[in-house]
Amino acid sequence: MTPVRMMIAAAVVALSAVPAMAEKLSLNTISQYLNKLDTAKAQFTQINDDGTISTGTIYLKRPGRARFEYNAPTDALVVAGGSQVAIFDGKSNAGPQQYPLKRTPLNLILARNVDLNQAQMVVGHKYDGTATTVLAQDPQNPEIGTIELKFTSNPTELRQWIITDNAGSKTTVILGELSKGAPLKSSLFSITAAIKQRSR
Repeated sequence: MTPVRMMIAAAVVALSAVPAMAEKLSLNTISQYLNKLDTAKAQFTQINDDGTISTGTIYLKRPGRARFEYNAPTDALVVAGGSQVAIFDGKSNAGPQQYPLKRTPLNLILARNVDLNQAQMVVGHKYDGTATTVLAQDPQNPEIGTIELKFTSNPTELRQWIITDNAGSKTTVILGELSKGAPLKSSLFSITAAIKQRSR
């Protein structure tokens, strides 16, 4: 699993409990929803490109911070903070692989100000009668891949995301119910703290 695929393996939300009066969401509505998403926590199920499945807990603290804790037997960890992403292999005691957050599609939803109306950011926007899907890329770095976000309406809620990396591999993340607005410790998103903890 590539670093980008593993990292974004934390956000395809199950499309259960769909509202009776669903409608296509505008890019403005989705941007406003993401910008108001200060903190969030949820269980997730990740479907990797090779068909394997992982589960865990995701923590988000916008802007710029995320944490993906994978359950056993994976026991991996991904931490985004300080403009970097660190990927810890649960089967190795070696230090994490680190990459600039801006080089991953996840940066699009962790940005301080999400504006999906930005030129050349959204390359797909559709509604299937149940959910609104937005396919987005970094207009400055389209080569790093795309993120496909799925939302339901009434109220607007993120239900899923699919990351496609620069090699064409896909990682799907299905989110459980989002618990929003709870305070999250800054240490959750500290790469240094994670390195110390996992080296014990």
